[in-house]
Amino acid sequence: MESVVPPQITAELTQILSNLILGDNDIRASAEIAVNERLTHTPDLYLLALAQFAITADTEVMRSFSLVLLRRLLFRPAPVLTANNGGPPAPGSDIHQQLQQQQHHLQQQQQQHIPSHATHANRSSLYDHLSHQTLNTLERLLLFSLAHERAGSVRRKTVDTVCDVANQGMARGRPWHALQAQAFSMTHAQGLGGEEGSGGVGGGAVPGWMLRESAYRVFAGCPSLVMDLQIDAVLGVFQRGLQDPEDIEVRHAALLASVAFLSSADATQLAQSISLLSPMLDTLPALSNALSHPPLHAPLPPPTTSSSTYTYAPSRPKTSNYHYLSTFLSTLTPLASTHPILFAPHLQTLLTFLPSLILPPVDCGPTPTVGRPFPVGGGGKVNGNGNGRQGAFLFPPVPGGGGGMRLDDDDGDGGEDDDDASHDERSTLRFSALEFMISLSEARPNMVRKVVGWTEVIVRACLEGMGELEEDGDVGEWLREDPSTASSSAETDAPPALYEQSLDRLACAMGGRAILPPAFQYIPSMMASYDWRVRHAGLMAIAAIGEGIGKVMQKELEKIVDLVTPMFNDSHPRVRYAACQCIGQLCTDLEEIIQHRFHRQLFAVLIPALEDPEPRVHAHAASALINFCEGVERDTLLPYLDPIVERLLKLLNPGGDQTQVRRYVQEQAITTLAMVADASEVTFGKHYPTIMPLLLNVLRNAEGPDYRKLRVKAMECAGLIAIAVGPDVFRPDSKTLVELLMHIQQGPHDPNDNQVGHYLIATWAKVCQALGPEFEPYLALVMPSLLATAGAKADLSLYNDEDEYSDERDGWETIVMDGQTLVPMLLACGKQSGTLTNQMVATVFHQLITCINTEHDATFLASLYKYFSESLRVIGGPEALSQQFHEAVMEATKRQLHSMADRRKARAARVNGTGGPMSMSMGMGDYDRDEMALVEEIEDFALEDMGKMLMCFDPNHPLLVAVAGVRDLGFNTYDSDEDGEEE
Repeated sequence: MESVVPPQITAELTQILSNLILGDNDIRASAEIAVNERLTHTPDLYLLALAQFAITADTEVMRSFSLVLLRRLLFRPAPVLTANNGGPPAPGSDIHQQLQQQQHHLQQQQQQHIPSHATHANRSSLYDHLSHQTLNTLERLLLFSLAHERAGSVRRKTVDTVCDVANQGMARGRPWHALQAQAFSMTHAQGLGGEEGSGGVGGGAVPGWMLRESAYRVFAGCPSLVMDLQIDAVLGVFQRGLQDPEDIEVRHAALLASVAFLSSADATQLAQSISLLSPMLDTLPALSNALSHPPLHAPLPPPTTSSSTYTYAPSRPKTSNYHYLSTFLSTLTPLASTHPILFAPHLQTLLTFLPSLILPPVDCGPTPTVGRPFPVGGGGKVNGNGNGRQGAFLFPPVPGGGGGMRLDDDDGDGGEDDDDASHDERSTLRFSALEFMISLSEARPNMVRKVVGWTEVIVRACLEGMGELEEDGDVGEWLREDPSTASSSAETDAPPALYEQSLDRLACAMGGRAILPPAFQYIPSMMASYDWRVRHAGLMAIAAIGEGIGKVMQKELEKIVDLVTPMFNDSHPRVRYAACQCIGQLCTDLEEIIQHRFHRQLFAVLIPALEDPEPRVHAHAASALINFCEGVERDTLLPYLDPIVERLLKLLNPGGDQTQVRRYVQEQAITTLAMVADASEVTFGKHYPTIMPLLLNVLRNAEGPDYRKLRVKAMECAGLIAIAVGPDVFRPDSKTLVELLMHIQQGPHDPNDNQVGHYLIATWAKVCQALGPEFEPYLALVMPSLLATAGAKADLSLYNDEDEYSDERDGWETIVMDGQTLVPMLLACGKQSGTLTNQMVATVFHQLITCINTEHDATFLASLYKYFSESLRVIGGPEALSQQFHEAVMEATKRQLHSMADRRKARAARVNGTGGPMSMSMGMGDYDRDEMALVEEIEDFALEDMGKMLMCFDPNHPLLVAVAGVRDLGFNTYDSDEDGEEE
């Protein structure tokens, strides 16, 4: 291909690119500066040179690097151009005059072809500064690379760059018809297609399968290329790729393209494209049946020798069919989540081979021989986890579960490294197939619920996987581990934990009537297994499904409690740990119900568990007690208060060798004591003389980063106990606690401690609540810190313990404040003492209004309105609020009402099936009403608190009509058929 830029530019760019990839930081930095200078002055020349270098460079590395750099530079913010738009070479250089003349000539040509979009004032990227002529040349160079590049790794970079240019161009109203035509032509390529390449692109013809694969990857990366074409023609091209007889990579690329097309199609196009799903899904059984066969790939052409000095033949890495099948399933999974109805006619067919992928094989162990009549152990590859276990439990075969190869079929007898890689691939395949099935189940539970065996096989697969913990002959490592450190998070990423999460998701999606029968077909036998891992899995399974099937589980709660409580005496510590986890989770999922009905049975196992010989177990028992106390009546707790507190005190201050004390146990003991004190209230006073000195001692001595968590937990506990026992009991220690809090507050700031500030404010609020008017002397010390936090960016959201889902916001630290508002309480104290200033009031209301104006979560919005109303009453009502804040809160309220109305109208349109012809013809209007109704119920709480705030200003406020109007926009169908039947 002839050069499109002067050779001097090419030579200079070659040197710059070579410097960019060097390890020397100074040289690389200079090269980056040079690139920026060239792009500032002559972007057209150097971007075209970069595209040409991606064709002519003689190494794959440099061609790939050129494409990556071109893609990055084209769409980055454009640099500021100089007034004279001079060329990059320094004056006096050998090529300066010649390049200036060439540049001037090029600019004259470009002035006649300036694209209309480039004249816009907001030209955001270099692409927008290029002329039509430059863009045409750039596109021609990329198409040449797409047609002639023979190195697979470079071709992928070409496809990525081509797709970016196509997408960005079409977004600016610039269709790329030549790419559309070339890509369709490439889908027909056979044998050795293309022409002889030049130098860098390999010097030879490109195999047809490479061209076909790239074509479908272009369609996948830029589905808009086919959206305006005749549907039948598009479907024919995609189907031919899905059935490509020569190469599996072509079939995968066609699958990617098909998923992208269906995901981007409108309702009419989608309805006309239903037939495409059959050839898409037909790619799966063929791969499933080929799992034990050699890897599928295209035959390699013989090496070719070009006129240049090297030979090149494309090579394909050995990729197992397990990997291919995992990849195909993962490609389909997003479509299953967004368009589950497309899969409805194919569910029964999918069920003929998917069970064999998600279920582990049953291994009967090694075969006895004359020399070894009693062989020990099984194969190292059982269940894909290499632990030699013979299955979590033995099941009868699943009806209709045949088809495809089992995952224990071997395709070779490689070494140990091959075995490890094979195990990983098989484990990945199991998860890919399971994720596909669960994604479909979550997206459309009513659809899969009708397919006999679908839910049952997923439940069984999850239970099996949860029992596949690594065998630990020495449990000591687990027992020595600190569960509060990041290192223990590896457990949450282990396969058993992932299966547990999958079971939880399935239960939440499918409901109790679908999950409880198949789960408890196996769980009782699991609890009686000889293998501790299976017993552990049974307990964790009950904990996992509790949230999703709580209503149905209530009917069987007595049997479940009888099944779980004996496991607190299990011989294995990890099983006892799982028993604590199970009860703790049930106390949360069935709050008040299980505590009311079975408090005797649960206290009988939880209290002794506080004396378990293993720290991890008795710490987790203390954690489970927190969940229990959150839903227990005070009178129910009181008979058990003494033995609980006595044991918690032993955990907090065990005596003996202090080097053996586990800090995470002390942290948990303090947290549980706080919860017990809060639940038992004034009755806790008898234990106050013992506990408060211990907490004060912790606050005095817990210095350094290792004790950060212990210190803030002690602060929180001291505040809660102060509230529980009342001012008369707390008064003698109040001055000491305040002095310790002030010492912490005024101490050197630790930039790595992001908790102490928030806990300090929360503890001040508790002390204020405990002392009431007696807190007045400390207001002058507390309010500056409070206002500093309130004046900062709104990263502290206020809510109380009645707000749903208040503890499920990722990245937020939740601080329990006993249902009390922080801010209104201190405002009240300040007003009573006469220390409340206008600045304090202004800062607080400014922050609250700012949060109201920007909050998107209805739960937090309700809390903000509640706190605004309470603070308004504290300062004396609306008359005491400045007109500035009056107008600001009304504007924020109008904004929230408009936003909420729009969301409700959109939901109503979806539920009523007015989303277009596709929703009507295929039942796409049948959305998960329960989930949307729950969202609207939470919004109703926000509207209620919003209305109360407005009534503070005027009982007949005009916006109250708008509040009622928004409330009426809801579709109000919260009670679902299934819930009604379950109840």
